[in-house]
Amino acid sequence: MFRRDPVRLALARVSEVLEVDARPLLGLTRMVFRRGGMLAVSRGGKRVLVPLGGVEVGGVFELASVTKPFTSALAGALVDAGRLDWNAPPSSLGGPFRRLPAHLTPLSLATHTAGLPMHPARAAVTVFTRFYDPYGGMSASDVIASARRWSQPSRQPRFAYSNLGVGLLALALAHAAGEEASATGYGRALTDWVTGPLGLGVSLTPAGAVVRPSGFLGGSTLTGFGPLAGAGGLFGTAADLLTFGESRLAAPPPPLLNPPGLPRHLRGVAPGWMVSGPDGEMRWHDGLARGTRSGLGLNVQSGAVVALLSRGTDSPLGVRGAMPALLLSLLGAGR
Repeated sequence: MFRRDPVRLALARVSEVLEVDARPLLGLTRMVFRRGGMLAVSRGGKRVLVPLGGVEVGGVFELASVTKPFTSALAGALVDAGRLDWNAPPSSLGGPFRRLPAHLTPLSLATHTAGLPMHPARAAVTVFTRFYDPYGGMSASDVIASARRWSQPSRQPRFAYSNLGVGLLALALAHAAGEEASATGYGRALTDWVTGPLGLGVSLTPAGAVVRPSGFLGGSTLTGFGPLAGAGGLFGTAADLLTFGESRLAAPPPPLLNPPGLPRHLRGVAPGWMVSGPDGEMRWHDGLARGTRSGLGLNVQSGAVVALLSRGTDSPLGVRGAMPALLLSLLGAGR
């Protein structure tokens, strides 16, 4: 008896929900999920979640940089509540942020246009000495001091992807929400303002057994983000990501920027999201942990939401790798 191909079956189910023919993506889908994972999509009130390679449908994954859309959703909630202004610098919040330069704003931090480097300077060393937790030896005050020292103001802000910037933003958001300016305070604020109201299990502490990493980046150890947890420290399931993505479709559109320095495959950047598509209709972000990959995207025109969680990090394809290539293809890139 012949066993039906699970990846072909998954794409058939995805095609029904998205109302597109996903079968040409067979090879790319095999590449992304060759060690297993979760392929999940929703559109128009229909959704499908397909486990592949022995992964449980409710498996908890490291979300890595897919944390950033959640951090920006927290910023948006605080803006709506009058506790924050996209263009008012965190220095206006006082407390530990009072000495930050005025050109650092929630908007510039959330869109990687604040002139901050990718990592705090010390990470050039700790990425080797603390491979799985390069920021773990830092405190929140270290993050704030690093941002104050290394920010580069510019008359025309440029795009420069920065974990330091989004991690700093998360600390400021915790303070604006009335919490301690720390990773723990950020986690509490996120629960109160974003994930709790949506009924999500997304948090800095895994709610269940974590799908263990696989790949040449290493072993079974989970990735640590220390005080920069708002840039990549969350855990969640594919169902969580779909629900969050669906909520973003219904939310007010975030500010959209088109700064110099954007990679060619991007049409713009919004708080927490990369923007692609002929009309800038796709909002997306991918994440890379030590042995897992994550991806979340939504199409504001079609209403499609795609969540990808996979074990393994090797076999890069194209500018950003196989994961974002599959994510954008499912969302409608090139059609």
